[in-house]
Amino acid sequence: MSAIRSFVRREPVLMIAAFAAAVSCFFVPPDKTYLSYIDFRTLALLYALMTVVAGLRGAGLFSHLAHTLCKKAANVRVIGLILVLLSFFSAMLITNDVALLTFVPFAVVVLGLADRRSDLVRIVVLQTVAANLGSMLTPVGNPQNLYLYSFYDLSFADFVRTTLPLWGLSLVLVVLGCLTLSSAPLHIFLGEEPGMDGRALALYLALFVLCLLVVLRVLSWPVMLLVMLAVLLLLDRKILLKADFLLLLTFVAFFIFSGNLARVGAVDRLLRGLLAGREYLVSLLASQVISNVPAALLLSGFTGASKALLLGVNVGGLGTPIASLASLISMKLYSHSEHAHTGRYLADFTVINVLLLLLLSVFVRFTAL
Repeated sequence: MSAIRSFVRREPVLMIAAFAAAVSCFFVPPDKTYLSYIDFRTLALLYALMTVVAGLRGAGLFSHLAHTLCKKAANVRVIGLILVLLSFFSAMLITNDVALLTFVPFAVVVLGLADRRSDLVRIVVLQTVAANLGSMLTPVGNPQNLYLYSFYDLSFADFVRTTLPLWGLSLVLVVLGCLTLSSAPLHIFLGEEPGMDGRALALYLALFVLCLLVVLRVLSWPVMLLVMLAVLLLLDRKILLKADFLLLLTFVAFFIFSGNLARVGAVDRLLRGLLAGREYLVSLLASQVISNVPAALLLSGFTGASKALLLGVNVGGLGTPIASLASLISMKLYSHSEHAHTGRYLADFTVINVLLLLLLSVFVRFTAL
């Protein structure tokens, strides 16, 4: 029982999704239509990207990059800016979750070695919002983008045209946030520069390009998946188990739940009426309560306003700690660090997130994005 309770606490979103899917099955009994609910292209791409990024981390790419950029930082503000921008720009390609899993621990180590833990709270909070906002630019930046890109059959150019203005403003705001950091001198020796496995790096970069070809619809996802599985079964079969399979199960559960809701006439009419003309606001508010990935999965089936929904769930990643699963990741990483001040972290997190959410929403409102 204790193991079950521990699992439920670790995976609340999966548990809620599974429960909702199970309940919905009583209203719409399982049949062959269930298969049409599942977006296999999104699941395949998400699995492939998680596997490839795990391979790139194992090859030492990200630790080498962070070490190289940070070793010559002269003060706290500069190193903070580097760590925050690493999170912002890397999230576009490796997802916001992985960017934080990679660079927040590095920030904890660096600020600890420099005896500047007092600056760690602000830097980790800024890394978190940077990863959430930086990831909005591309379809591969976060799970909800990848799903909406596939669900609405958007072109890459249309997707980027939608997110670029808000992404550009986010970059400016994140940099301004870094200017609030201390300018105290920083004296730190990071040790020997970590090496990289050149062979593994070349392999996973090639596989990453393969994934991008699917995103750009140059290559079909079954071909990509078969090639990747064949190559990794021969060269690095253990990496195939590094993906977050519980996240994939969460997607499947929400696919079933939202698919069944769409087949219940009263619910379908209610949600379509609620969303009509209010897609941005509803998706933003829903993200605050159930997180932006589930919000995207749930609401997409009831509106054709892809642009408003896309922006709503991305800006909706700001706000509460549960608005984005990536935010929960960085909060957990910080809270486990030495001399962590969780109360101060939550206060800083709330102020910065709410401020950015309001500023970006005003921009959306008055630019008619």
